[in-house]
Amino acid sequence: MGKLMLAGQALLAVSLTAIGAPAFAVEPLPVFDAHMHYNIEARESYPTAKVLEIFRQNNVRGILGNSRPNEGTELLLSAAPASLAVVPFIRVYRDRADYGTWHRNPEIVAMIEREFTQGKMAGKVRGIGEFHLYGDEAKSKEFAQIVAFAQKHNLWLHAHSDEAALEHIFRLAPKAKVIWAHTGFSVATDRVAALMRKYPDLMGELSYRNDITDGGKLATRWRALFTEHPDRFLLGSDCWVTERWGQYGEIMDYYQRWLAELPRAVALKIAYGNGERIFGVRLSASAP
Repeated sequence: MGKLMLAGQALLAVSLTAIGAPAFAVEPLPVFDAHMHYNIEARESYPTAKVLEIFRQNNVRGILGNSRPNEGTELLLSAAPASLAVVPFIRVYRDRADYGTWHRNPEIVAMIEREFTQGKMAGKVRGIGEFHLYGDEAKSKEFAQIVAFAQKHNLWLHAHSDEAALEHIFRLAPKAKVIWAHTGFSVATDRVAALMRKYPDLMGELSYRNDITDGGKLATRWRALFTEHPDRFLLGSDCWVTERWGQYGEIMDYYQRWLAELPRAVALKIAYGNGERIFGVRLSASAP
C-alpha cells in the first residue's frame, strides 16, 4: 500500500499503545465510519455477522462501504440491520492486480458504469473509490471519464492521493465532491486549511492522521483546524488488511479520546454529523 501507509500503521500502533485502555467519562459518541473496507481476505476470519457486531460494540451507526471486490459492500448492504446505515461506493479494484493500472484501464470505466446501473448496489451508489492516484496518473483519459461519470451522477470521489492528483481532479471538475483519504497523510494542517478554503466540497477523512494527538492530547494545530472547519472532516477505520479488524476497537477509542477534548458541537459533526449531512442519511438513535 506504499511507504506512507506502512509508516502510518506503525505510528498508529505506537499511538494506541500510548493511550492505553479506554476510560471515557461519558458515553462514546455515535460514529459514521467513512473509510471502511470489507475486502475478500477478511471474510473468513470476519464473517459478516462478526463485522456487524464489531460495529455495534463500537457505536458505529453508519458506514461508507468500499470493498475489494464490490461484493464485500453488497454483503454488508444486504445484511445490515435497520439501525446501521450503509452508504455504498464502487471500488475501482477487482483484485490487487488493478492497483497500479486502474486509472488507465477502460475495463474499470466499464465496470463502474455497470455496477452503477446493473449491480446489486444499483440505485444506491453514492460514490467511487477509495482509489489510489498520484501525480500525472490523474491525467489519463480513463480517469477523466470516471470523473465525468461522477459529475454526471452527482457522486463523491474517495481519493487516496497526493496534492498534485487532488488538484488535477478539481481542474477536471471544479465542483467535484472529494473525500480525501487520510487528509493527505502528512500534509501540514495550514495547507489542509488552504485547500479546504479553495475547494468547498473537499472533505478530509482522518484515518492514519496520527499527528492529531501530541503526547496523548489533541494537538493545538488540529484543534484550530477542526474549529475553523468543523463541517469538513470524517472518521475512518481503513481496514485495508485483515489485522485492522482486530484493532477496530482501539482505532475508535483513539478517536473518542480526542473528540472528547473538542467542543461538543464540533465533535458531533466530525463523529457522525458530517456523514449524515453529505450523504443525506439519518443515523439511528439506537446502536446497531
